[in-house]
Amino acid sequence: MMEHVWRNASSGAMKRQKMRKVRKNGMEKKMMGWVKKWIKEDRAATAVEFALVAVPFTYLLMGIIEMSLMFGGMSTLDAATNDAARLIRTGQVQQTNGDPEEMFRDKLCESAQIFLNCSNIQYEVIRMDGFSNFSSFPATYDEDGNLESQGFDPGAVDDVILIRTSYRYPLMTPFMAKLIADSSGNSKRLLSTVVLETEPYDVEQVADQL
Repeated sequence: MMEHVWRNASSGAMKRQKMRKVRKNGMEKKMMGWVKKWIKEDRAATAVEFALVAVPFTYLLMGIIEMSLMFGGMSTLDAATNDAARLIRTGQVQQTNGDPEEMFRDKLCESAQIFLNCSNIQYEVIRMDGFSNFSSFPATYDEDGNLESQGFDPGAVDDVILIRTSYRYPLMTPFMAKLIADSSGNSKRLLSTVVLETEPYDVEQVADQL
């Protein structure tokens, strides 16, 4: 009788042990199934790939925007310089009843204020002996990178005039600043130069010369 009870107890323990083993094996298989399914899953692959390229892509995008704005500023400075230079070419600056330099500066600001801060535009207007004299008037800058103006002299009839404008364009992205900034700081110098000969706008003076 005791032997029969022991056999039943032993048989029950073996069954419970076997069931635990089966459950354990089932859990291991289920976990392996989850792992294999996770490895094969590709629905989030695009998000993972974008996360890897997001930083360089953002820097590239910001760099493109920065360069576009800078080139826009450069084109604006060129256009503004040409507009202001036209007033000197046609004698409007020389014949004004007001301040010639103020008239020139106002025209420069009127054309440049779309992209540029007018108060930061530096300029010089120099009367030269001729076109070949251009090399005698190089642009010079102080230690901060600002244009050292050589004055404002719009000349008279048939004079050769050098008009130079400079603007320090502030760079917004540190990455672009390291690549293209001037040594004077976190900015890029934009420079526009016009050399022209004034027209015979003074009729009386031209008539006297004839």
